[in-house]
Amino acid sequence: MSRYIVTGGSGFIGSNIVKVLLKAGNEVKVIDNLATGRESNLETVKADFEMRKVDIRDFDSLSKEFSGFDYVLHQAALPSVARSVENPYDSFDVNVLGTINVLKASLKSEIKRVVFASSSSIYGDSEKLPKSEGDPVNPLSPYAVSKYSAERLTLQFFKLYGLETVALRYFNVFGPFQDPKSQYAAVIPKFITLVLNNKVPEIYGDGTQSRDFTFIDNVVDANIKAALSPDAPGNVFNVACNERSSINDMVDILSGISGKEINPTFSESRFGDVKHSLADISKARSILKFEPVVKFKDGLEKTFTWFSEKQN
Repeated sequence: MSRYIVTGGSGFIGSNIVKVLLKAGNEVKVIDNLATGRESNLETVKADFEMRKVDIRDFDSLSKEFSGFDYVLHQAALPSVARSVENPYDSFDVNVLGTINVLKASLKSEIKRVVFASSSSIYGDSEKLPKSEGDPVNPLSPYAVSKYSAERLTLQFFKLYGLETVALRYFNVFGPFQDPKSQYAAVIPKFITLVLNNKVPEIYGDGTQSRDFTFIDNVVDANIKAALSPDAPGNVFNVACNERSSINDMVDILSGISGKEINPTFSESRFGDVKHSLADISKARSILKFEPVVKFKDGLEKTFTWFSEKQN
């Protein structure tokens, strides 16, 4: 049994990680200020872990809570490109300064390893596909810049101070427990909810923009492998399926799954949105022994079923 801290553990990705860690018999403590996370995400396991309502910008509290634990899976962040365009200060305050606190507290508490949740958004509008970890980056939004800054800081803590750190660049994660109600909600939970309620979804752009949609189970598996793989420290890895689908493709598949004809409306592209995204995951395959366990279409079906059952 190992002892894990999951920052942002009440959020979409964090809560899924917590459940898998608990199922494997590990001890888990969740650090979350509940700004975007929800305690209801962990309702089914609430008796099995420690919950601490702490903001990652509070270094003293983090140091106290981290003491005695082995690994930190750092998922806490202020997400959304659109939110960061509206308020870049908050994105940097949480995502960069908060991450520095997590790293300093981990070093002080002698944590064995920190796994940081980075983002594919840092690649920006590079036309090269697939995108590999050694490619130039070109973040297009304050959110993407904040994630890249935090990622670099994370890896520097390994080089400068010997704290074992790993960064995972997530590509368009989706799945159960993702929030569809926020104005900043990701496209898949938002579309599924609209379809279930017989409402018309809106596509920003012409729908040909493509993504490497990554089902949540793959991301959870990558975090655990990154925490335990002996050759992982000091590295950054893409976490995705190496499978490219357009928004229009997603709508067509969702139409087949739901049995409903979906006729979305189209509007102008949003500032900061990337046109195409596809990951090269060969590095994660080689070093982490990572292999996507759920492909996009299967993940979309699982996600639709979950939202459908939740609504009924």
